[in-house]
Amino acid sequence: MRDSIKEYEAVEAAALKFVKSVAEGDSRHARELFTDDAVLFGILDGKPERGSIEQFYKNVDTVSAGDGFKARIDVVAVEETLAVVRVLEEGWGGRIDFTDYLLLLKMEGEWKCVAKAYNQNSDTIKK
Repeated sequence: MRDSIKEYEAVEAAALKFVKSVAEGDSRHARELFTDDAVLFGILDGKPERGSIEQFYKNVDTVSAGDGFKARIDVVAVEETLAVVRVLEEGWGGRIDFTDYLLLLKMEGEWKCVAKAYNQNSDTIKK
């Protein structure tokens, strides 16, 4: 069942923590969003990344988003206790465009991210 607009806004507010961390190069905000056991999946510059969300935190804390960084949040679905968010990123680190999918669960009344999967746009892959 599709949830209320209010719940979509709550999911968007949660996803903003992800974007804020990436934009500021500081994982502090994202750590409020992700569960301790959240997982990460993607391929960065042709090398698979998978496992703990700690790798995402490391990436965010060591690479500045850059002045030209832009992001857009699309709340794809909210179904009572489950939400899917797509985040479009342009210019991370001055060169990479990503499409991220975040899987969130409503836990104890709060939206928490349990998984992040991403695609690096092929024209931004460092050869």
